[in-house]
Amino acid sequence: MNNMTRHDPETFGKVAVLMGGDSAEREISLMSGGAVLGSLLKSMVDATGVDFTDGKVLTSLSESGFDRVFITLHGRKGEDGKVQGALELMNIPYTGSGVLASALAMDKVRCKHIWQSLGLNTPAFAMLDETTEWDKVITELGPVFVKPVKEGSSIGISRANDAAELQQAFVNARQYDKEVIAEEFIDGPEYTVAILGDSVLPAVGMTANNEFYDYQAKYFSDETQYFCPCDLESEDEKNLATIAMQAYQAVGCEGWGRVDVMRDSAGTFWLLEVNTVPGMTDHSLVPMAAKQAGINFDQLVLEILATSNANRDRS
Repeated sequence: MNNMTRHDPETFGKVAVLMGGDSAEREISLMSGGAVLGSLLKSMVDATGVDFTDGKVLTSLSESGFDRVFITLHGRKGEDGKVQGALELMNIPYTGSGVLASALAMDKVRCKHIWQSLGLNTPAFAMLDETTEWDKVITELGPVFVKPVKEGSSIGISRANDAAELQQAFVNARQYDKEVIAEEFIDGPEYTVAILGDSVLPAVGMTANNEFYDYQAKYFSDETQYFCPCDLESEDEKNLATIAMQAYQAVGCEGWGRVDVMRDSAGTFWLLEVNTVPGMTDHSLVPMAAKQAGINFDQLVLEILATSNANRDRS
């Protein structure tokens, strides 16, 4: 599948790798940004790492003459459309999805509403607050995962099997977001599908030693097992690729991203979320899928950077 274009480093101009930030995912963002920056420098791109500590950093991007931005900011401000909007106002091209798609993908509830309206499978859910009847939610949904609506990297997520666990899980998730959902638990394997430009990369299957594929399992555990190629039959993987692209396009994503799904015992795929700024660490899944497609890390980074060309005329 490796038919990547050869990119002249000079055509990218001066590149800022935007990383860090003050979200709960700062640590992972710095790891992703460091990996991307190292790769760009290796490829002789004029790249500089920029830690997004406050809004003044954005002003400095324009004043410092950066020609484009590679966004490796995970979570709030970097993945929710805010940075994207600021860069558009400054007319600086950037990698990944635009303002609206970034905001929708970050918002699990609104994203689910779009998928449901198009008949795409996504687990049933209920909004939670202090007045929630905990027993009623468990009766209607069964075991659930409780999630902050606008967080990533499994931050603030926990499983609840009964009313008492549900209430405690809500308290935990509420620390990270004022909006919290309980999502029906899908009993089965988890897969993730990376999308690069118009191409769907090979699916990755995963098994975590933890109760679920949580923050620790995603970024730090050496015991998490990944399968790429995964265990799906050819037709099933084609079906998964189609579903992932439909979900990605429904939200308006572009450039690159990752779609996470579960598969139940009947073989049905259930959409969990879209990541518009996926991790680029040594445990990350997009580089793993790219490698299976014959695309090494340095090629992947250059190809993602090249997608910033499409943002030049955004409005």
